[in-house]
Amino acid sequence: VVTGQAGPINSPNPDMVNELFLGNAGTAMRPLAAALCMGKGQFVLDGVPRMRERPIADLIDGLQQLGAAVDCVKETGCPPVTINADGKMTGGTASISGKMSSQFLSSLLMASPVVDGDITIKIKDELISAPYVALTIGLMKQFGVKVDIDGDMEGTPAFTIPEAQTYKSPGTILVEGDASSASYFLAGATITGGTVTVRGCGSESVQGDVAFANVMEQMGATVTWGP
Repeated sequence: VVTGQAGPINSPNPDMVNELFLGNAGTAMRPLAAALCMGKGQFVLDGVPRMRERPIADLIDGLQQLGAAVDCVKETGCPPVTINADGKMTGGTASISGKMSSQFLSSLLMASPVVDGDITIKIKDELISAPYVALTIGLMKQFGVKVDIDGDMEGTPAFTIPEAQTYKSPGTILVEGDASSASYFLAGATITGGTVTVRGCGSESVQGDVAFANVMEQMGATVTWGP
């Protein structure tokens, strides 16, 4: 059970620097960096030595364009990430690269609804892993926030989160299993002639990687879908 606070994440100690150690969890570092910029407080996000080699500069650039006081190590474009959030972000437009990781765009999208004002995020080159962005937008919709898309997801789209939208809990939600990880078990059954049942990412899954089952079917496996 998660109890939210219906708004931005603010530091419980505004005058203190909150140091958060995230290990090597890139999928925690990126969305959290964006979310903390929308509230109030001083934060340093860091991790293991490998984390300090994982690029985050494109996300930092987008947040700075929107007025966030956030920075990473300029020489490497990697963590630690330093945030001095004043709670006064009011929307705007950011143009970011989508070639490195779709997580940068997803992080900005998820954090945007707590800002007062419209936010538009433009992709200036190309967007890789577009199905994961679609997954993010679909999840936001389940929580009451609509994202307007201008352009082709396979090209250089722009995404607008209109003002006056707030997240609303759907009450309960299914967290799907990871379809990418499940693909190994599907391949194992196909190669060995065995049988495997994967639960948590079936016919109603929003993950692009569930299509791996179709490839196994083309290779001769019998695939039965369920929700």
